[in-house]
Amino acid sequence: MSGGTGSRLRPLTYTNAKQLIPVANKPILYYAIEAIKEAGIEEIGVIVGETKDEVISALGDGSEWGVSFTYIPQEAPLGLAHAVKIAEDFIGKDDFLMFLGDNLVRQGVKSFVEQFQREKPNSLILLSRVDEPQRFGVAELDGGRVIRLVEKPKNPPSDLALVGVYLFDNHIFQAVHSIQPSWRNELEITDAIQYLVDQNFRVDAHIIDGWWKDTGKPEDVLEANRMMLEQIDSRVDGYVCEHSQIIGRVVVEKGAKVIKSTLRGPLIIGSGSVVEDTYIGPFTAISENVEIKNSEIENSIVLKEVKISDIQCRIDFSLIGKGVKIQKQNNKPKAYNFVIGDNGQIDL
Repeated sequence: MSGGTGSRLRPLTYTNAKQLIPVANKPILYYAIEAIKEAGIEEIGVIVGETKDEVISALGDGSEWGVSFTYIPQEAPLGLAHAVKIAEDFIGKDDFLMFLGDNLVRQGVKSFVEQFQREKPNSLILLSRVDEPQRFGVAELDGGRVIRLVEKPKNPPSDLALVGVYLFDNHIFQAVHSIQPSWRNELEITDAIQYLVDQNFRVDAHIIDGWWKDTGKPEDVLEANRMMLEQIDSRVDGYVCEHSQIIGRVVVEKGAKVIKSTLRGPLIIGSGSVVEDTYIGPFTAISENVEIKNSEIENSIVLKEVKISDIQCRIDFSLIGKGVKIQKQNNKPKAYNFVIGDNGQIDL
């Protein structure tokens, strides 16, 4: 699933597909593809919307991962069940996995797929225990069997939220052709799964204990970045001068330069980037061709070709889009001077 407008991540998603925003310097969608491949699935239909050109350019034909892609255009974001509906010709009578491209499941989905193949229910849904189930679609279980789904309930019947990964046999097509659009004018996947339950098809649950994140909001992307950086191994392929200090797990990619700076990991600095007279703190991902001089930053994601210079207050918990310039000006009279995209936010 690589469509949608990414409205909660604007202004970044005015010019970027939300699934291609990098986490630990790798697009979110790539993690999903790697998890699908690890589970033994090599034929992948990619649902694309208004950002299809960017998604197709980023993914290609799939040979990079040893898979094949078929691109399936969705004319408008009409719901997840609508996406299943338009993929029917591609899927045919096969069983299939549906994976939302902006979701991260750190432990992968191999055991999920294996359970489906072993037990052969009509559908297997992935669930995770959450602290605020009223924010999610929630499942009610009887043993391991799903008996009811509720979308964002005021009084949740459980703390088991639907993760954006599902397995179906071909009976789901009967469901998506039978349900009606919701109040959002979308065909909801929860309604389709509930239809299966109501028609006495077998819908089982697989509960994951590991970390999962729906990266729909900036704070979610930053948390995902922290989690993925926790797993990196130190590697310095670029240049780090003798007057710099590296503490903890740090990756400096080939072609990057670190001059008279302190790096406190976990963090990653992309190729072609220059860090000089700067402190880079934990949980920071610096993309390619970034320049940071005489500044401090931590717990942040910095996209390609950003320039940051002479910022005396530490930049923290920030998601900075491509080509942004943040710099100190000494002109008088002193004033803040901004050029900001729609729905941007600046805290001073």
